[in-house]
Amino acid sequence: MRRRLTEVPGSGPSRRPESSREQTAAGPPGAVARRWRRTTPDEHTRMLTVLGRVLRVAVRGGNPQWPPLVLCNGIGARLELLQPFVDAVDPQREIVRFDMPGIGGSPDPVLPYHLWTLAPLLSGLLDQLGYQQADILGISWGGGLAQQFAIRDPARVRRLVLVATATGATMVPGHPRVLRHMLTPRRHRDPAHAAAIAGEIYGGSMRDGASRISEMLRAAAGAGPGRGYYYQLLAAAGWTSLPLLPLIRQPTLILAGDDDPLTPLANARIMHRLIPRSELHIYHGGHLALVSEPERMAAIVEAFLTAGTGPATGSADGRSSAAAGNGHAITQAADGKVVSCPDEPT
Repeated sequence: MRRRLTEVPGSGPSRRPESSREQTAAGPPGAVARRWRRTTPDEHTRMLTVLGRVLRVAVRGGNPQWPPLVLCNGIGARLELLQPFVDAVDPQREIVRFDMPGIGGSPDPVLPYHLWTLAPLLSGLLDQLGYQQADILGISWGGGLAQQFAIRDPARVRRLVLVATATGATMVPGHPRVLRHMLTPRRHRDPAHAAAIAGEIYGGSMRDGASRISEMLRAAAGAGPGRGYYYQLLAAAGWTSLPLLPLIRQPTLILAGDDDPLTPLANARIMHRLIPRSELHIYHGGHLALVSEPERMAAIVEAFLTAGTGPATGSADGRSSAAAGNGHAITQAADGKVVSCPDEPT
């Protein structure tokens, strides 16, 4: 059945009919996905070839009147890592996840890639799935992909959510002791090692509950070859969004933790200053709060995505989030108090 073009109030068309170019592609050796494979009662996974690259894609069905939410994961992380957040998001919201080439169920790419040229891959994925427009959420490394996509294909991004991310090569870096852990994918393949270093590299609740990250990474574990991880590292080499951030005109929510060793808070403030229609929400937590505290984070994201298009959704502490593009930053202090302050001119 072809998808019918629908519109979301105030957002324009969100979908277009499925392209005839959509096809089933061979996955890892010996495995061929010929149809959607049901993973949960409302979610299916599939292998797709997009611009010559094979991706494992998961789609959770939802209300066709709403634009889908596309999740761009962090470096080395397969799509299962975001399952707690997916489960916490409104079940009416259609959600798309995918493994980058060489990560999780996506086979190794033949050639390396770069963030400067990776945005067409995301555009091609939307084409294959029949989406004209989507909301994009990027966490950590995936936040760089989300920024690049919003800059390159602005008409296809309704709203943008950037979580625990920065501007690439020009970012304010974390501590060198923390960054050295990023040079190896071991934390994605060794749950015991992940638990041992969780507090040091992720901060927040991981400092006193490292076993949780161990459980999360174990659920999303997959040894696989390391080439895909290093290709992701290479993809970000020399990339920066800093001079192009004023070109991001979509309503943008920037989520940043006050205890994130990997991505210091200063990065979020810089992005908020340079993205014209941005809203900054500083939460009490670390780099992986989206996964370790999904209900709280999902409430904030839902409030932003629905602002101005329907009934207001309460934020994590019961207050309503400000509408996107209202020129205010929202700061969530450690005691849960929300402080609204005027945005600074860009």
